[in-house]
Amino acid sequence: MVYVDGVFTDEAKYEPVELIRASRTVVRVGLMLLTAGSGSYRVKSAMAQVGAALGMTSVQAQVTVNEVTVTCHRGPIYRTEIAQTRTIGVNSQRIKHLQNYCELLTPLGEHAEQPVVDQRLADIEKELDRIESRGLLYSAWPNAFFAAVACAAFAFLNNGGPVVISAVFLAAGLGQLTRRAFLHKGFNQLAVTMMSAAVASGVYLALSNLLFSLGVVETLHDSGYVSAVLFLVPGFPLMSASLDLSRLDFSAGLSRLAYALLIMISAALSVWAVSATFGLEPTPTEPITLSVFALFAFRCLASAAGVWGFAMIFNSPWKIALWAAFIGMVANVVRLLLVDNGFVVQGAAFFAGLIVGVLANIIAPRIRVPRLTLSVPAVVIMVPGAAGYRAIHYLNSGDTLQALAYGVEAVFIVIAIAIGLTLARSVTDINWLRLGRETQ
Repeated sequence: MVYVDGVFTDEAKYEPVELIRASRTVVRVGLMLLTAGSGSYRVKSAMAQVGAALGMTSVQAQVTVNEVTVTCHRGPIYRTEIAQTRTIGVNSQRIKHLQNYCELLTPLGEHAEQPVVDQRLADIEKELDRIESRGLLYSAWPNAFFAAVACAAFAFLNNGGPVVISAVFLAAGLGQLTRRAFLHKGFNQLAVTMMSAAVASGVYLALSNLLFSLGVVETLHDSGYVSAVLFLVPGFPLMSASLDLSRLDFSAGLSRLAYALLIMISAALSVWAVSATFGLEPTPTEPITLSVFALFAFRCLASAAGVWGFAMIFNSPWKIALWAAFIGMVANVVRLLLVDNGFVVQGAAFFAGLIVGVLANIIAPRIRVPRLTLSVPAVVIMVPGAAGYRAIHYLNSGDTLQALAYGVEAVFIVIAIAIGLTLARSVTDINWLRLGRETQ
């Protein structure tokens, strides 16, 4: 017997064992999306779709960066389950497969016959096994190459020359190799981030000093070592946190934001320690002298290459990465042109975020991919990682005013990008404005 609505009734009528199996499958979908880096909005939506496909009346969920609390209702009975994952990462391919599969599921009524529910449950579990068994698209060396390309593109956009770009390329590749090797062995993410930042910045500074001592370069490009560690910028958590907070989902948004800040602080502290050892400061450098046409062409190339590199790091298929590169190229070049013409930096970032959001929301449904897999790589190249790292450097050096200036600049640029993305989503999808609707 079970106690339902104030009275004891026949347990077999409500089949709680089947509800347990079904609710565990719902939770499994949520955890798979969380470990792939999806935002809470998509996690809740996918769990609701799976629940409806298994004959549940409703699925209510609370999500953080690595936990889900789910209550599954079937008629008058319900089951609440809490689950946690220790893995926090990004896997665009998994998000794509899970989202597309969940959207194809058709709801079953709560009075569906049990054999039908059992067959549906078996089919869903089989598909989840298939998606989970898919390995990463790219092995360690190609993955390191993608990070190297992204950071080398950053180096050019940060006014680095050919020698600096080459040094950043090698340093970032080695840093990403270190990061991937230790993460796959289960080491603490914050410790791995510090180690990877130390490797990347240390390799860059060692190469720079070697080339300087050999007379290959006349001056050291001190701020180049910041570009070498920008592959550590937590773009997915930052943007997901911003979008979660715009939906007033504070538990998910604040936890993701805290995670992203911890990653950035860990990397920045490691970079500061290495730079202090070498006696360098991450000072901005003068722009490279190029013709207007050449500057425009190289900015387009560097912006596209940087976004493409980040998309590939996120385990995106080529199709998604190329579309993201196109979107990011358009938005970032517009942003740079606005800044060159005296537009306020935060305003330029807002318009760039708006362009990314509009293009992603137009393109993503047509090629059946999640919007985040297009928009996040496209805006990561605009995240002011250099300003954030400089803020930590000056804070540790005791220069509070400089630290505050760079910190405020970084925060407001990220906020401006997030506002642009949110506004774009609001004008292209009316459901986004309805807080009661959990669809993405």
